Amino acid sequence: MNEQSVELEEGDRLTPRFDAAGLITAVVTDAGSGELLMLAHMNAQALELSIQTGIAHYFSRSRQSLWKKGETSGALQTIHEMRIDCDQDAVWLKVEVARPEETCHTGRSTCFYRKVELVNGTPRLVTSLPRKR
Repeated sequence: MNEQSVELEEGDRLTPRFDAAGLITAVVTDAGSGELLMLAHMNAQALELSIQTGIAHYFSRSRQSLWKKGETSGALQTIHEMRIDCDQDAVWLKVEVARPEETCHTGRSTCFYRKVELVNGTPRLVTSLPRKR
């Protein structure tokens, strides 16, 4: 392992490795229950704002813009803990959601509300969580 790898994997400097589009993956879980809430992306500005404010900010790939999660719905995500993986190309946010039923824009407490199941050999999506609104 070279010196750069040691610093990246064992050092105390935050040096996020953004992809070619300038993004880093963000995995988001509930700070209390540990439930997986969503997967999103951050650009450098979203990461910096999240660190500085303690409120989760992301970069919307579909809108190509900065996105303060919950700004319009009221489901702000307060960061309790932020971790980065070994090669600093993904972050894990443990958050408290102000309005948990608004975590997903579909009115559910998680964006992962469907299971993939084989039905007669064909993959199908089965909804496991009803809408809460």
